[in-house]
Amino acid sequence: MKEIRFRLIIILGAIALSLYLLYPTFQDYQNNKEVGKKLESLSDSIKKSNPVISSIELKEIIQNKKDSILTSNPEYKSARDKRVKLGLDLQGGMYLVMEVNTAKLLERLAKDPDEQFKQLLKEAEKETKLSEENVVTILARKMQAKGIRLSRYFGSIREDDADIQKRLLEQESDAVTRAIEIISNRVNQYGVSEPSIQKQGSRRIIVELPGISREEEAKRLLQGRALLEFKLLKDPEFAIPIMNRIDEVLAAKDSSAKTTPADSTKQLTEAEFAKQHPFFSLARLIDPQGRMADVFVKKSDRETLNNLLTRPEVLKVIPDNIEFIYEAKPEIAEGVEYYRMYMVNKQAELTGGVIVDAQSNIDPTTSAPIVTMQMNAEGSREWARITGSNIGKRCAIVMDGQAYSAPTIHNKISGGNSQISGIPNLDEAKLLEIVLKAGALPAPIDIIEERTVGPSLGQDSISQGFNSMWLGYMIVAVFMIIYYKKAGTMADLGVIVTILLILGILAGFQGTLTLPGIAGIVLTMGMAVDANVLIYERIREELSTGKTVKAAVESGFKHSFSAIFDSNITTFFTGVILYQFGSGPIQGFALTLMIGIAASLFSALVLVRVMFDFMISKGLKIQVG
Repeated sequence: MKEIRFRLIIILGAIALSLYLLYPTFQDYQNNKEVGKKLESLSDSIKKSNPVISSIELKEIIQNKKDSILTSNPEYKSARDKRVKLGLDLQGGMYLVMEVNTAKLLERLAKDPDEQFKQLLKEAEKETKLSEENVVTILARKMQAKGIRLSRYFGSIREDDADIQKRLLEQESDAVTRAIEIISNRVNQYGVSEPSIQKQGSRRIIVELPGISREEEAKRLLQGRALLEFKLLKDPEFAIPIMNRIDEVLAAKDSSAKTTPADSTKQLTEAEFAKQHPFFSLARLIDPQGRMADVFVKKSDRETLNNLLTRPEVLKVIPDNIEFIYEAKPEIAEGVEYYRMYMVNKQAELTGGVIVDAQSNIDPTTSAPIVTMQMNAEGSREWARITGSNIGKRCAIVMDGQAYSAPTIHNKISGGNSQISGIPNLDEAKLLEIVLKAGALPAPIDIIEERTVGPSLGQDSISQGFNSMWLGYMIVAVFMIIYYKKAGTMADLGVIVTILLILGILAGFQGTLTLPGIAGIVLTMGMAVDANVLIYERIREELSTGKTVKAAVESGFKHSFSAIFDSNITTFFTGVILYQFGSGPIQGFALTLMIGIAASLFSALVLVRVMFDFMISKGLKIQVG
């Protein structure tokens, strides 16, 4: 026993460590069963109290309750973080193919873009969707065909077109790389377990998000540009006359007309008012006395109003340095959603590039969700200057073209602290915090393909995968017992320990188990007994020469080692190559295969050898066929 004591301690330690690492997985499974029972009971009670509730509303309530239970209990969260992670094919989730809109990037980089440039860029963008060429190359070719130099819109006049094109190509490539980095940061902060984010081609990104249940929320997280801007609102004395002029142009009225929208509502019907005041019938002044220029727009009227504001005759009376923006959160009155619209400076006073930290929280005075922000030194100085020189004015906090709030500046703000309010709920605040921390995307991202794997389909994959694994094990185990008798039983025990070690290592290194990964485990079981077959056949040969059992076992393990090692090491290197150059399912297969090879070698050469040595030391009979 003394000669096997050290090896026995190593074996028991490895088994104990694997069980310890797998315990959170077992615990999470039990927790999910417990939570499932609670949610089932809650669902029944909601249906009884509200029989007309729709399935979508019920699903949202149940999902919110599930999230609340799983996040509020530290034990649940700890077990979930430490469990064996499941891939997209096993637990369900989202598969997205996203494309960085580099045309928008070029539009932003261009200096003084005119209608000709916009038309050429539009044609280039349309053409790039039908070919593998990038937007920069197509745009440069189209401009060259029309005799236009790239320096007209990019770089300086002293630069050659080739140099400008090379720099634009680098900026386009950097935009995609930066987008991948930002998406990774956002996803990691969101808490997705084992996401897969990979570049495909020149401008596409493939994103796999296992376990995601709120698809729309995830898409907002990935697509939100996080372009934060601080813009001053125009004073009513400036804004209202422009709105009146827009209204007059749309109604084709004489500019000398003296009636105001506030007076007209007292004398005209809704239909007559809409005819005479097309703008103010859609955008109602909140304060008819003119103390503020905010207007309310029905959700159903937003598209109509936007179309009116883009008419050529209207654009002529709107100054180039202003724009209209909507508030992000609608206000509800009598069951109708209204959006507040502001007139702001087109040029931002400050952008979100100065933000170094963000934190979502609840405002203690209003109990409403807020996001507090901290600026860097440069931003703090600028913010103090802006607020100090605009006391009494209003400043809109704009994120991706939507205003979250427009507070009045009461005093100079130093220290670089500010906050965003007007957020619907704490979940939205958390998303806003994440995108602010991760940074702004260099260009918009479009989703060109989307697939959702349901959890029920994932559960079917788990069941079928594990059924195939156990069926494969049973066939191998029965064969080994019939053919190698007692030695075959030891090999079967070695296979069980091999599987335990594989899962334990996956849990310990927070690896992901996928359906191809299960296939890798099944393949490993065959390879594990393959090593035993080589050893047992060698022991048989040694016994046939008349050697003692102890000498035959020792010689069998010694002389079969080189063949076992050679076959396994070549397979291991193949797994390394698959993992390095493969993606998604291929990597999952390669990972479990490599871990399985190491675990099977340990089981065959250490565990089974210890069992043989123990039986020999006790004088027990060993059957090898």
